[in-house]
Amino acid sequence: MAVVATGCAGAGGTAAGGGGRSISVLMVNNPQMEDLRQLTAQNFTRQTGIHVNFTVLPENDLRDKASQEFSNQAGQYDVATLTNYEAPFYAKNGWLTPLDSYVAKDKAFDQGDILKPMAESLTAADGKLYAEPFYGESSFLMYRKDVFAAKHLTMPAHPTWQQVADLAAKADGAKPGMRGICLRGQPGWGELFAPLTTVVNTFGGTWFTKDWQAQVNSQPFRKATQFYVDLVRKHGESGASQAGFTECLNNMSQGKVAMWYDATSGAGALEDPKQSKVAGKIGYVAAPTDKTDSAGWLATWAWSIEKASKHQDDAWKFISWASSKGYEKLAGDKLGWSRIPAGKRASTYSNADYRKSASAFAEPTLNAISSADPRHPGVQPRPTAGIQFVGIPEFTSLGTQVSQGVSSAIAGHTTVPAALDKGQKLAEQVAKKYR
Repeated sequence: MAVVATGCAGAGGTAAGGGGRSISVLMVNNPQMEDLRQLTAQNFTRQTGIHVNFTVLPENDLRDKASQEFSNQAGQYDVATLTNYEAPFYAKNGWLTPLDSYVAKDKAFDQGDILKPMAESLTAADGKLYAEPFYGESSFLMYRKDVFAAKHLTMPAHPTWQQVADLAAKADGAKPGMRGICLRGQPGWGELFAPLTTVVNTFGGTWFTKDWQAQVNSQPFRKATQFYVDLVRKHGESGASQAGFTECLNNMSQGKVAMWYDATSGAGALEDPKQSKVAGKIGYVAAPTDKTDSAGWLATWAWSIEKASKHQDDAWKFISWASSKGYEKLAGDKLGWSRIPAGKRASTYSNADYRKSASAFAEPTLNAISSADPRHPGVQPRPTAGIQFVGIPEFTSLGTQVSQGVSSAIAGHTTVPAALDKGQKLAEQVAKKYR
């Protein structure tokens, strides 16, 4: 998608009525953010007199821009969207402003309403809060209820991965051209390894032990990866080695697959009859497990304030508005409740309007987020917090490089042991920096 750089009120970000207060916001181009951009001028700016200049970028470009901006402390942006992957080590590097004092003074924001796993994932090792979630997600298994009924298949509420593999084999070909399951195979630390690392965790594996011993070619890691590759090769979507979130969403919404394990945020699109052929036909159950009680990941796009910002008070006012209950109501009333940035507040899930719109997936999503444990995602202690990632800057490169080998194995061009042996050497180089 093309880069979009825009002010919330037109060229230069100058809104009707003039005035000199403004902030600059660096933001990912996800749909919920685009909705917010459209609503800012007539609501936030009108209420506060603070103009917002948005720079909106695709995810990979956004991450690169944010890393460059925050590491240099250039002060070009006051606010940026970061995930719970970046925020803790950005904070450790001294690049972010702690938000605790703002939260303490802003009673209307109601920090206690923020879901605990989300708040904890944005809290650094020093115990301070460095970002506020705009929306959040976990992962769960989505399946075609009608296809399962026709094939006399039963989906457990808490399936194991072996049960999923067995069901995928039986659902394969249930309709002409239908495959049993869709799983990401596209290279990328945030593509292939988002779901695959949750499989590694629940199979008893880990990227690193607590004392930074690399485990990429260990028996549990290898077993989980081989299972994943075999499953997607036998019963997965066509073109699996290049399929990411978007491709799997399309496959599921167009009726090409019977199951899909991925982000809870995909459910809203699946239940929208304007873009999905399977709205009303999907069931949602917990992320599959093996050795752990739960396995869903935890992810959020969240607002942070650059330490070098000269407009920190106004930056907080924007964050407070964008992550508020009031903004959710505004978006729900103006755009439809299925489009609100959910997954961050407990009150969202007791809101009658939202529950009506998201009745099929609201409760499973809340359960998935609530059971996510970034500090203890597997069977052994970890050196950093994180479920679907390792919370260090080097994981961007490490995860991506290892994913390229695994994706190649999905395509049939190499083997899982060969891919993970290469990955082990890369992981050992990273581990040396931390031992």
